[in-house]
Amino acid sequence: MYASDTCSKCLLHLKPGASGCIQHFGNIDPMLKQRLADLGVTEGSYVTVKRYCPWGGPVTLESGGQLLGIRKQQASYIEVVVS
Repeated sequence: MYASDTCSKCLLHLKPGASGCIQHFGNIDPMLKQRLADLGVTEGSYVTVKRYCPWGGPVTLESGGQLLGIRKQQASYIEVVVS
């Protein structure tokens, strides 16, 4: 279990500027999971939400000093631990 000052939530519940550690990828597309792994984004990686694009556009994330965008539907499967 996690300490009482941490909680697990969906990546989409983070506000822009908030960070979390990826706990689980869930039912994410295997090709996207491989693409993220190629970029160094795996379970245990820290990500920061930079912005949500309007009208259903992608979510912009920062991890390891690089920016990447993923669809909101795919981001909804990613669980992060926020302390």
